[in-house]
Amino acid sequence: MNAPTNSIAFQGDFGANSDMACRDMFPTMEPLPCATFEDAFQALENGDADLAMIPIENTIAGRVADIHYLLPESRLHIVGEYFMPIRFQLMVLPGVKHEEVRTVHSHIHALGQCRKIIRANGWKAVVAGDTAGAAKLIAEKGDRSMAALAPRLAAELYGLEIMAENVEDTEDNITRFVILSRDEKWVQRNDPTDMIVTTFVFNVRNIPAALYKALGGFATNGINMTKLESYQLGGKFVATQFYADIEGHPDDAPVRRALEELRFFSEKVRILGTYKGHPMRGALQKG
Repeated sequence: MNAPTNSIAFQGDFGANSDMACRDMFPTMEPLPCATFEDAFQALENGDADLAMIPIENTIAGRVADIHYLLPESRLHIVGEYFMPIRFQLMVLPGVKHEEVRTVHSHIHALGQCRKIIRANGWKAVVAGDTAGAAKLIAEKGDRSMAALAPRLAAELYGLEIMAENVEDTEDNITRFVILSRDEKWVQRNDPTDMIVTTFVFNVRNIPAALYKALGGFATNGINMTKLESYQLGGKFVATQFYADIEGHPDDAPVRRALEELRFFSEKVRILGTYKGHPMRGALQKG
């Protein structure tokens, strides 16, 4: 059994959005930066961290494809979720004037989500590994012609000055994170009105209309399926795995019946986690 570390792993440098999510949700834990998602998963599996904060989808950029492959193959479990509005700050070295800027550095998704300000000023967009890494690069290079698009925390950590605030093209930019643990910890339903989310992956049997039949139980039992995605396994078009989120607990009678029907028409079903839904989930669905 691994000794507690009080650390939570994330992908990126200090100051990244994932780092901010860690600090927001677990202020007493120590964020542990990892170069890649694989490294973050490994840190948790090896016991170097107690939890991991992993982005799984974004309202603008869509799903984080790596996670849908890594999570089912890991021994980790989803124990929570966190929704975070994404805001980008344009930051520069202290004292740099607007007319000095020539290039803007950030993650490719951040550059794509801040096209308007880049085009309006005729700046050259330069792709970096991650947003906080871009801010760190500006601080290390000391080049007054370079700017970075990164979260506000990065400016504080790397001694940069914010030239323009909240420069994203749209305010409807929200990232959903999942919190991972080595231990399977299904949340208990203490109140009938609690928003409980269950996430699972499954492979349907190779029979006609298998997917239709496998999912029929969720419709007949009144289960709200909020996400269903498919992706190929092993580079084969005939080997498809499905990832799904539903509202409900496996112990709820309707969910239990739906899962029984799913298992009958599937070769494999694995529940990745049962956890409390973030308050923003309900607000987004109403909107």
